[in-house]
Amino acid sequence: MIMAGGASEALSVLTSVRSEPAIPFAGKFRIVDFPLSNCVNSNIFSVALLTQHMPRSLNDHVGVGKPWDLDRSQGGLRTLQPYLGRGISGWQQGTADSVRRNLDFVEEQRVDTVLILAGDHIYKMDYRPLLRFHHEQTADATIAVRRVNAFEAHRFGIVTSSPDGVVTDFEEKPHRSRSTLASMGIYVFNYEALVACLNEETESPRMDFGRDILPAIICRDRVLAYPFEGYWADVGTLQAYWEANMALLGESPALDLYDPEWVIHTRSEEQPPAKIGPEARVGGNLLSNGSIVEGTAERSIMSPGVFVSAGAVVRDSVVMNDTRIGPGAVVERAIIDKEVEIPEGVHIGAGNDNTPNRQLPEHLNTGLTVIGKRAQLPRGVRVGHNVIINPGVTPDAFAGEEIPSGETV
Repeated sequence: MIMAGGASEALSVLTSVRSEPAIPFAGKFRIVDFPLSNCVNSNIFSVALLTQHMPRSLNDHVGVGKPWDLDRSQGGLRTLQPYLGRGISGWQQGTADSVRRNLDFVEEQRVDTVLILAGDHIYKMDYRPLLRFHHEQTADATIAVRRVNAFEAHRFGIVTSSPDGVVTDFEEKPHRSRSTLASMGIYVFNYEALVACLNEETESPRMDFGRDILPAIICRDRVLAYPFEGYWADVGTLQAYWEANMALLGESPALDLYDPEWVIHTRSEEQPPAKIGPEARVGGNLLSNGSIVEGTAERSIMSPGVFVSAGAVVRDSVVMNDTRIGPGAVVERAIIDKEVEIPEGVHIGAGNDNTPNRQLPEHLNTGLTVIGKRAQLPRGVRVGHNVIINPGVTPDAFAGEEIPSGETV
């Protein structure tokens, strides 16, 4: 069961038009492609996708699951939406609540083990050793964990375990923690244990696995930690998302997208090959099908259909599908969503001022500028750093020819 219904405030305008798992990544992929591909590569062909927040983009992308060989009459991919009806229904209040509201679907599968996955992480993982570990150790629940930087521990659920791997404590996003063992949002439950903890009557409902379920059951059930050493990234903030994309441009990136033994499947757009113009200057980029570069592109990720005009410069940026960058425009250190129009003479990332964004000072303070889907900028405008430009804005929304650092349009 893949939790695919959330949105992150820390991702700003990227999740104002879609759920987090539907965000494009590495040019041609979506974030949800990674857990889906991990499932089929692990020979798991019965998958439920639990959605809620703005699911249309996600639904359009996954369809009936054909790119992942999940378009099956038995098992396959099932998309589970919130619903109104008798019994438990309505909006889901958390990850555990979303599974609770769909326990009837789990029961129909007649399984003894349920694998619960976050739909918003970037990683490659064979789930079979995890499942084997869970069964061999006779666990009621198993949490996949990995070490994280102590300064980032506050972003994760932090696990404390004994030398034999038994989980003794779990804190959801603690301000301070002695442990640096972070939950990956990957849980294995015995079916009976899952039903018991979700249906147990308590003073307050248990809505979330990390905040409510796991801290409650570790004293009662046998909960184990399964260490994972491979690449894994939580891209739940703008900075983390940008860094994960930029890391793909290294000489030997930790995330190998070219591994024939572990293919990341996706729904590919019907686009012609990427094209580099005769006067173009490119270096260290990741160019997707249908992208055309006539100008300069350096250390950037280009999604399908991106067009960079002659005389334009793009550096250290993530540019999503069908965005057009006009002649003489400069784009530096930016995340640009789909179908954005950046006309002639625009400068994104202008100046040296690094004032944090006034609306999201905690999440947009490193110099990135973020432009929402289908935004249209006026000619010649200069946009500073840590600026947010909302989806669908038109040139009339811009007051003057300069947008200072830290502002929002």
